[in-house]
Amino acid sequence: MKIEIARTAGFCMGVRRAVEMALDAPGKHAAPIYTYGPLIHNPQVLALFAEKGITILKGIPEHGSGTVLVRAHGVPPEDKQRLKDAGFRVVDATCPRVIRVQTIIRVHARKGFATIIVGDRDHPEVVGLVGYAGAEGVVVSSMAELEALPAFDQAIIVAQTTQNMRFYDQVKAWAAERFPHYKTFDTICDSTEKRQAEVKQLADRVDSVIVVGGKQSGNTQRLAEIAAESGKPAHHVETEAELESCCLDDLGRVGITAGASTPNWIIKRVYRKLERLPAKKQAGVLRLYYGLIQTLLLTNVYVAVGAGCLCFACARLLGITPAGAPVAVAMLYVLSMHLLNHLTGMAEDEYNDPERARFYERYRFLLSLLAIAAGGFGIVSASAMGRAAFAILLVMSLLGLTYNLYLIPKRFGMKFRRLKDIPGSKTILIAAAWGVVAALLPGITSKGTLPLAVLMVFVWATLLVFARTAFFDLLDVQGDRIMGKETLPILLGNRRTFVLLKGILAGCMVLSAVLATVGLVSGLGFFLALCPAAMLTLVGAYEKGHMLPGMRLEFLVESLFLLSGVVTFLWMLAASS
Repeated sequence: MKIEIARTAGFCMGVRRAVEMALDAPGKHAAPIYTYGPLIHNPQVLALFAEKGITILKGIPEHGSGTVLVRAHGVPPEDKQRLKDAGFRVVDATCPRVIRVQTIIRVHARKGFATIIVGDRDHPEVVGLVGYAGAEGVVVSSMAELEALPAFDQAIIVAQTTQNMRFYDQVKAWAAERFPHYKTFDTICDSTEKRQAEVKQLADRVDSVIVVGGKQSGNTQRLAEIAAESGKPAHHVETEAELESCCLDDLGRVGITAGASTPNWIIKRVYRKLERLPAKKQAGVLRLYYGLIQTLLLTNVYVAVGAGCLCFACARLLGITPAGAPVAVAMLYVLSMHLLNHLTGMAEDEYNDPERARFYERYRFLLSLLAIAAGGFGIVSASAMGRAAFAILLVMSLLGLTYNLYLIPKRFGMKFRRLKDIPGSKTILIAAAWGVVAALLPGITSKGTLPLAVLMVFVWATLLVFARTAFFDLLDVQGDRIMGKETLPILLGNRRTFVLLKGILAGCMVLSAVLATVGLVSGLGFFLALCPAAMLTLVGAYEKGHMLPGMRLEFLVESLFLLSGVVTFLWMLAASS
């Protein structure tokens, strides 16, 4: 089964803004925190807000305290004033696109224009728009209702921002023919236009369309309607659990789109579920292969093998004959570190990778033992390399264990009391740890000092792993944002992070080749430029939508470190012949 995700699927600008305002509210505004009505139409996001103590205010009391966020759909102006009069601090999370429509209506209503609103009468956005139109505002949801309206001396026509484009085009054509003096405004959000246009194109390319989003979401319902009009099987699901009843067996290509209020982690869950369906239907060798890859990735054994390969490559770059102890240390330490990271990060994985979260919850005890054993054997292996290697790895292990611990007492009032609290610390520390065990330890052990060559190979390996870890942070940005983690993509934004990753990977390609050219490392440096080049290709493919987040992408990224070992081995064979 081939799976295609619409590029426009997921949060639109207005929803993303509202959600981020809500997540930031507890640290910025007075408690308790409320949203006036559901902030957006997605039950999973609303459940998340409830967990964080952000509750829904269903009515306006005479007296209140705390902070109220106005929903992304907007509210009538009198409701906003009543909230302020009741004593609430009002934070307006109305989508800017909706505010534009409100402004158009308010300006023309003051001039005596009647307002014809094309939309769903009971939709919160339309209720808010009617509040700005006053007594001269009418709502129509069909051509019959439109034609039944009386003629107005002067009127404007606007659409709910998530209205069906085709229907609104009919309305504008009717107005141009019957009442050319009416002023019409194109108020359907460009995000809505793009989604509706893309779902038509998507339906033409696939055998079935999955529309992901809340059942109460108007824009998601319209996507499902447009997909169904194509004649292809269309299924509207809120979560991956509903895929079981969608009859997707034996389909060659499935398309996924999602409403503007659907978070990325829900889309990712649906994709991962679809990705696994063919393997469950397979029998024999193919099913065993899929299960093996999945287990190697979930247990981080595949990651550890990659670390061993990187260590092997770094040693040969430095002209060191690879020994078992450095490679074992790299594998064991990385295995222990990543196991502990996932064991302590199951809350984030509930959003980013629920399958991994369930796996770690189910096998918590065994995986904890494996992490401890790997860490212990890693330190023992380091002792065989010498005192310096033993001391360095011991210090690194202790720092790793204290990553989640509060090192500074609360009474000092400092913001960063744990290593974990430092923005971007996880990405940087993981990369540095890999660099130490893959390049620094074997280099120092062999050379007895820290020459420039060892330092430069350490930088090369660290940057390569930094790019790998930051790329995975990009895939998990919404789940991390929800959990309050400040990863690099959250700090820099997706676009700047992509630019940074491309720059780092291009720099790695140049660095290994330059080091080989000047003779600071072996000629292997020319060939190892292939590893960052391959990752640069993957990053570009993902950015353009050619690669989708899931097990296949994770496997390919981790395989790049195995590639470094394969390239090194082939180079050694060629050099010895």
